[in-house]
Amino acid sequence: MFYDYIQSPTGTLMVEANESKITAVEFLFEKPSQETNPNYLTDEATFQLKQYFNNHLKKFELPLHQIGTPFQLEVWKTLEEIPFGHTWSYGQLASALGDKKKVRAVGAANGKNPFAIVVPCHRVIGQSGELVGYAGGIKRKQWLLRFERSLISGQTELF
Repeated sequence: MFYDYIQSPTGTLMVEANESKITAVEFLFEKPSQETNPNYLTDEATFQLKQYFNNHLKKFELPLHQIGTPFQLEVWKTLEEIPFGHTWSYGQLASALGDKKKVRAVGAANGKNPFAIVVPCHRVIGQSGELVGYAGGIKRKQWLLRFERSLISGQTELF
């Protein structure tokens, strides 16, 4: 396995890859426990993440090794349809998948997404607009949403 880290405005992200695909992009809550061991894929992922945080990238183009149930894979694919700077509720996501009654299942699948920011699960919010459920923490989710909204609204100053 190959690893690299990126310092972002929201904290440290770990990028993990095998020889052919990115296997995870995760927020770290503690100091990295292992040395970097990058390859060309981790280099490309960290480059694209830096581009994202520098306002030059709105959609990631990375080969992802997604492992999950068929339903999880379908949810993660649908997450990529949420436009940059916009949000969908869990109900909207369930409806986009064809069954608005699967809100809880959608929430559970969303929470298992191993590709923070790259597969934009941070763009999913509660029905009444509240920020709920984000593996990276609600403060990071709030920052990411405000960051993306500021870019589409033309604001240059955050917070």
